[in-house]
Amino acid sequence: MTEATHHILANHPGFSRVFGKGQLTMGFILPLEGYPNTATPTLANHLEMAQLAEELGFAALWARDVPLLDPHFGDAGQMLDPYVYLGYLAGRTRHIALGTASTVLTLRHPIHTAKEAASVDFLSNGRVVLGVASGDRPVEYPAFGLEHEFESRGERFQEAFSTIRALTEGSFPEHISNRFGSLTGQVDMLPKPVHGRLPMLVTGRSRQDLSWIAENADGWLFYNVRLEHLGDLLKEWKNAVQQAAGPDAFKPYAQRFFFDLTANPNEPLVSMGPMLRGGRNAYIAFLQHAQALGVNHVAMNLKASRRPAREVLEELAQYVLPMFPSLAGH
Repeated sequence: MTEATHHILANHPGFSRVFGKGQLTMGFILPLEGYPNTATPTLANHLEMAQLAEELGFAALWARDVPLLDPHFGDAGQMLDPYVYLGYLAGRTRHIALGTASTVLTLRHPIHTAKEAASVDFLSNGRVVLGVASGDRPVEYPAFGLEHEFESRGERFQEAFSTIRALTEGSFPEHISNRFGSLTGQVDMLPKPVHGRLPMLVTGRSRQDLSWIAENADGWLFYNVRLEHLGDLLKEWKNAVQQAAGPDAFKPYAQRFFFDLTANPNEPLVSMGPMLRGGRNAYIAFLQHAQALGVNHVAMNLKASRRPAREVLEELAQYVLPMFPSLAGH
């Protein structure tokens, strides 16, 4: 990471609200409701709940990119297109970071992705943070006419990633992609990001070497990892970042998981695959341990929640958030 990039991110309203060295913040994956027994949410009171998350002081709201419902996968996310929805929320919120978790770069043309993300960034005054992914659902690729690209989606991801960087960080760029076309310096993409960069976090491995992620991304967004394995993963990440950007470089690590906060505050925390379930006291202990290991943000998905989302947000805000506050932002 260059000194100029470090300065941009340190002063980026979205990135700097969510990520700080040695800090852990809390956010939510949309929608803010529990729907444990169905693939589709109701979206009842969705705006009210998003505004409540901001009012209570949480760091970020993350929209998912689920273009098609796969019944075998069993989760439609927030159903709404992520950029349409984040554009709507941009006009109805003021401070909370707005992210994607994650945009499937391989199924979208990068010109459209860059345009959509930069537009939401403009509407939100620079609060956009992009989680980006290669996509791992084979059933989606034939629907987009890309069945021949599923096995090579890692290469397709890299080309989309680099094209977005070229479009958003240069004027009239020259950039050649075998899959997405050639930019010859004769056209430009507007608007540009408000603060000069769209922060991009690679989700999972996205079929990349960790060295590539550390070199090219602004951070790493991973899935639920049991505490006994988290330390080794974070050591691997920190070593990759130091190799790519120097011994003092900071590139954040964020973790996303389904979360079911139980009514009993003393119930032990149980990790079940992609989900955490337990009471707030055990959750506080988990977050303290995660922060000590180097986790910088947790994105909680309430799909599995058996309690009303308002209750969960208010309990977390009262008892947990004061220990892991959102950062000042700029």
